[in-house]
Amino acid sequence: MKVLLVEDELKLGEYIKKGLTEAGFIVDHYLTGLDGYHALMTEEFSVILMDVMLPDISGFELVRNYRAAGKHTPVLFLTAKDDLSDKIKGIEIGGDDYLTKPFAFAELVVRMKSLLRRANQVDYQSTIMQIADLKMDIAKRTVHRRDQPIKLTAKEFSLLQFLLERRGEVLPRSVIASQVWDMNFENDTNVIDVAIRRLRIKIDDEHEAKLIHTVRGMGYRLDAVNTIADSQPSYEADDI
Repeated sequence: MKVLLVEDELKLGEYIKKGLTEAGFIVDHYLTGLDGYHALMTEEFSVILMDVMLPDISGFELVRNYRAAGKHTPVLFLTAKDDLSDKIKGIEIGGDDYLTKPFAFAELVVRMKSLLRRANQVDYQSTIMQIADLKMDIAKRTVHRRDQPIKLTAKEFSLLQFLLERRGEVLPRSVIASQVWDMNFENDTNVIDVAIRRLRIKIDDEHEAKLIHTVRGMGYRLDAVNTIADSQPSYEADDI
């Protein structure tokens, strides 16, 4: 899950980013409203943490413009302003929740999870994701196929979770790199291909039915059904 954090207090922003990263999130942190707004309009995020009192433009104004552009990603405002009128304004202009500084990190995480549930995204407390005979329990951080446990590294777990969330979709390497590795994809790097190959060894190699498919020249797809196109040469089970 990728989080956008717009917070001009450097120390607080680094503290939040560190805690969320350790909790399994990918966090993009920006110190100014304009930089944050550019990210909002050009990238995809699962949840937005928005400071209200920014040095260049109000977080309220950013979210108002963001909503006016037809964007629906959940927004949690972070602010030292605790007046009821400010909280009401934040919700009215398009915010989904409002957390007053100082706050406990545990409360921030709980509020984020609540927003993710309400947005029909991943529920980190209870969601079990499944495709065919592959089952992932996000809360327990476990993966099974045919009821046999599969040990994954933290990054392999994040990669499989992303594939499950977008099951059936052809995912370009650039999208996987951005959402799982928080990096820009370069054509001369094979980090995505290597990671997919390692995941395939654990997920698919001992099973006749393959779940991870390569779409040559486009990317990868997690699917329990082989389409007609999958039988053609441009689609292979392994293209590394």
